[in-house]
Amino acid sequence: MLIIVTVLAGLAYPLLVTGAGVALFPHQAEGSLLYRNGKLVGSSLIGQTFSDAKGDPLARYFQPRPSAAGSGYDPTASGASNLSPSSPLLVGFIPGVTTYRRDGSVAPTNPFATPEDPRCVPTDPAGNPIDVVDPPAGQRFAREADGSFVCDPNTIPERALSYRTFNGLPASAAVPIDAVTASGSGLDPDISVANALDQVRRVAHARHESVSHIQALVHLYTHRRQLGFLGESAVNVVELNLALDEGR
Repeated sequence: MLIIVTVLAGLAYPLLVTGAGVALFPHQAEGSLLYRNGKLVGSSLIGQTFSDAKGDPLARYFQPRPSAAGSGYDPTASGASNLSPSSPLLVGFIPGVTTYRRDGSVAPTNPFATPEDPRCVPTDPAGNPIDVVDPPAGQRFAREADGSFVCDPNTIPERALSYRTFNGLPASAAVPIDAVTASGSGLDPDISVANALDQVRRVAHARHESVSHIQALVHLYTHRRQLGFLGESAVNVVELNLALDEGR
């Protein structure tokens, strides 16, 4: 029985399934790999970062959603942040912290509001500044060379501020949720259509293309709902950026 089960379940079945997959769905069975000029450039199932050597996003490319997989889209470290929607490490609100603007005035106390200048100064309950050298657990501050503190860029308010600034959007513009939160796997290559359209003007300007041309390309690479009602329409950033580089 051991030999029979080993041959059937350990050899015959895997070979049958693999053979059927390669025969019926060769692209998917091979990992949905993408090649350009004979060179492997990625997979349509795994997102990528489009940034320079310093890690800054490149204006000429559509940017993916944030990733919690390793340093970003690391297939060997797939996973989510596991932070709850009310986590202060995610929403950016930490009790006992007063946010100041550059001119010294106090910013709005709304915990979900982003100040005009993304700089924070930790204070005690009386409002006196605290000299934080080693932030205690749960406090997300980074000290700059001049001694000032910077709000954690990975909180939703800071991501929203960066998103609006990078894409030239007004301060009151709504930000798509996928632009400031990571996916469950950290590898999702798709962004919402709203997210992609927010980036059109910036990409068009950086590439000296017309806005209408880039917008049409976004719609061309928009994947509609499966069967017309499952999930949401989405844009594959990897495929879209490859199309941009090919001059489509």
